[in-house]
Amino acid sequence: TEALAEKAVRALKVKYEPLQTITSVEDAMRPGADPIHDTVRLEDAEIPIENNVAVRRNVEVGDIEAGFAESEFIIEREYSTQPIYHAQMETKAVTCRPEPDGGITVWPCTQSIHNTRQLLGEIYEIPLHKINVKKIAMGGSFGSSIQMNSVIPICVGLALKSRHPVKLVTTREEDIHDHVRYPTNIRLKLGLKKDGTPVAGHMHAVVEIGAHNIQAFPFLGGLAGFWASLYRLPHMKYEGIAIYTNKTPTCAMQGFGAPQVTFAVESLMDEIAHELGVDPVEYKLRHYIGLGGTFWGQGPAVKSIIRSDGVSELLRIGAERIGWKDRHAPGSQTGRYRRGIGMARGFHTSGVGHPKATGAEMIDYSGAIVKINEDGSVDVAQSLADHGGGTLEAIAKIVAEELGVPIDMVGMSPVDTRTSIYDVTTHATRGVYAGGAAAHKAARTAKGILLDYAGRVLDVLPDSLVVEPEPQLGQGVIYCPNLPERRITVGELAKLCQLNSWGTISAVESVRQVNCPPAYVIYYVEVEVDTDTGNVKTCRAALGSDCGTVVNPDLAAGQLIGGLSKGSGYALIEEARWDPETGELLNRGFWVDGKTPAMGEMPPLEDIHTFFSDTYEPSGPFGAKGLGEASSNPCAGAYANALYNALGVRFYQLPVTPEKVLAALAREDAA
Repeated sequence: TEALAEKAVRALKVKYEPLQTITSVEDAMRPGADPIHDTVRLEDAEIPIENNVAVRRNVEVGDIEAGFAESEFIIEREYSTQPIYHAQMETKAVTCRPEPDGGITVWPCTQSIHNTRQLLGEIYEIPLHKINVKKIAMGGSFGSSIQMNSVIPICVGLALKSRHPVKLVTTREEDIHDHVRYPTNIRLKLGLKKDGTPVAGHMHAVVEIGAHNIQAFPFLGGLAGFWASLYRLPHMKYEGIAIYTNKTPTCAMQGFGAPQVTFAVESLMDEIAHELGVDPVEYKLRHYIGLGGTFWGQGPAVKSIIRSDGVSELLRIGAERIGWKDRHAPGSQTGRYRRGIGMARGFHTSGVGHPKATGAEMIDYSGAIVKINEDGSVDVAQSLADHGGGTLEAIAKIVAEELGVPIDMVGMSPVDTRTSIYDVTTHATRGVYAGGAAAHKAARTAKGILLDYAGRVLDVLPDSLVVEPEPQLGQGVIYCPNLPERRITVGELAKLCQLNSWGTISAVESVRQVNCPPAYVIYYVEVEVDTDTGNVKTCRAALGSDCGTVVNPDLAAGQLIGGLSKGSGYALIEEARWDPETGELLNRGFWVDGKTPAMGEMPPLEDIHTFFSDTYEPSGPFGAKGLGEASSNPCAGAYANALYNALGVRFYQLPVTPEKVLAALAREDAA
């Protein structure tokens, strides 16, 4: 029982050897600092670690020295972003049941059941056919379960040892010790022509990764990619470094570096526009990478051509909705309460699809099974995880659209690793774009079989047939437009296939997308600052998305509103903190230094305007691309720019707490 387990833990006697506490990158890299790791393992090699530097990553494009020599105006700024807890709705949980054949059945909290299965097989040397990992609903994740959670192999080990089922559930306090967003220090140097055209840029990024980490190399690449893909820059140099400290491990969180980079870049571009005396919206439109341009899909190894772009449409609509032209001049207001409007734009990649046949930096493919039942209904079996954003409902709609059956005739089957095929994981905003593409391809294959059988029965060529939903029948109907009397329902045909022993109409497909199109999002926010308390209130917001064809309009709007909630917490109040002397995490739950935005801190729904561009992504299922992570990426930049508009003060460090607002106002008064 839980009570006996607690009693057993209290009976343990532990002897600790106190080591040096390292809670900052400066302490970690200082000569003589204790090594947190002497080596790390890369496949079969042991890589030595020096000065607690986990990894470095440098990228150069063009000639940076020549670019700065050409520049007529150079600006350099430094930005810092904080670690925050993912604050997903559920903590980590897992149940494991040992089986009589020496295998295991596992019900885990995970973003990938197949990767979890493979890792458990490797750790415990169990053949994969004896490991069955069940897909269960998730109460959000935000990236916190992108890897196999540590409680999963512990639970499996206990179950195998005890030969009884074991369930482990972490407390909220334990979960807060498990993962945080990557904190960064970003130094940006930009060289421009007098008209503001960017010529050369240098980014130096220092990333603190905590006590252990396996994502540091791709994360550093992601920082470079998000920077290089926001605005045209002929000459650029990127230097990234990841440092170990004695703190909670960092983990992918909703954006994987994009919120950090977008905060820095959108703040800097806003500052340049004001220095030049031009409208920030017009300035950014003039220099962003748009249709036909090349962008990096989370790193220099993944390059794609932009084939759909709704940025200008989104910026125009958002400006109208928020009253952009009527905003105050920066710092022109007096009195206790001062209002400001800020904007920022950003994007996230729809997956990490890659045109190269080999050598891709990340695995990226999805699989799906589509089966037409004998009553005309459809089963879709897909291991892709839905984090609560409606991914599986969107996939059901895609299948229904392709097969020509009513949406309520499509069911998403409960699956496990024995009844589904591989899907890498739900990450990188790839659910609808990549997972939906796999389901779309399987539906298209099944439809080909369906029409082939229908052609035999109706005595017409399959290519002359169409399938459309018939609401009165609650079925899909197959018919020939030129011979409309020749028709049969999908259910009638599937039943004929059974009665004649022709077989079940089904298809299994895997798809690797060769693009990862940008899911653009724009933010306009209006804030009110109380100059007596430093409190920042969000008054209104206009949030626009270019996600191609909008498959789930209501849920897509919900993603944007959720992005505002998560993003405003990152911008204004959230921060994980540690005692610098002991290394002890000070955030002990949502009510003790773990504040996240409450519903009451959001604007009324009627003051949050969500809208979508009219675009079509040719590589996506029915023109769709991603949205999820993109929904919060520009948020912090928009808040920083809104605060500048209200107060005439720039903020370079997140979160912009009331204390920082008051300190900045005091410095302005003193000056």
